[in-house]
Amino acid sequence: MRHFLNIADWSAPEMEALLKQAVYLKLEWQNGGNRPVLSGKLLAMIFQKPSLRTRVSFQVAMKHLGGDAIYLSSDEIGLGKRESIPDVARVLSGYVQGIVARVFSHDHLTQLAAAASVPIINGLSDSSHPCQAFADMLTLYEHFGTLRGLTIAYVGDSNNVVFSLGEAAARYGVALRVASPRGYQLSEAAIAHLRGMGLALSLTDDPRAAVEGVDCIYTDTWTSMGQEAEAEVRRRVFPPYQVNADLVRLAAKHVVVMHCLPAHRGEEITDEVADGAHSLIFQQAANRLHAQKAILARLLGS
Repeated sequence: MRHFLNIADWSAPEMEALLKQAVYLKLEWQNGGNRPVLSGKLLAMIFQKPSLRTRVSFQVAMKHLGGDAIYLSSDEIGLGKRESIPDVARVLSGYVQGIVARVFSHDHLTQLAAAASVPIINGLSDSSHPCQAFADMLTLYEHFGTLRGLTIAYVGDSNNVVFSLGEAAARYGVALRVASPRGYQLSEAAIAHLRGMGLALSLTDDPRAAVEGVDCIYTDTWTSMGQEAEAEVRRRVFPPYQVNADLVRLAAKHVVVMHCLPAHRGEEITDEVADGAHSLIFQQAANRLHAQKAILARLLGS
């Protein structure tokens, strides 16, 4: 059984094929609609965390491909509380052809995958966000016409998003610079993992040095879901890492700016940049739909 839990689980040729599939499915949709390759297929969507892009993009993707999706909130299932995770996986496997789960703990995903007889897709966990990173690569590919040789500077908290961004960059030949304050940097294990995948990774606590000459500046919120108690401390630590016009000017003239959203405007990114000429933020969000179509077609299709 094949799952989509982390990009590292998929080889570079597989990720290249998936990218081509996403490009094809987006073009097909733009030229009159997708063929119903998932007709009769159902996707269960388990969400412990609220979502706009992940929930809507997966549900719409299934509709565009001829299938359907069922939303299951945390209160409805009580994953691991009301019912054991393996039991949930086994029950849902009898009803649906795939499961996407957006969870606090990545361990919940691995338990689902171990017990399920249908594919499990990581809609976000505390350690990774592979669907987001894959959509990011689709967006950069559309804009530049290639991925190999590009350099991304990620500025901000070294969280699950930058981890998956690093895995995706490694698979597509993209270099990654990460600028995070001390105490908010990638773990030694994460660094070793990403470099072990062949990623050209550089680390700094200086955002200005990180963005010099890069093709893309990427950021995320300073405080993620589950970190609300740290919000005030983080607001004092992260202002030097704001993506604003002064920072963008240090990058290449053709630089693009990305953000996985939701954005806390005025904190990690300014309105001027988010809505400016360099921004790919909303193209990036829209591409979640088409990137996930490729994943769904690959895992659930015949």
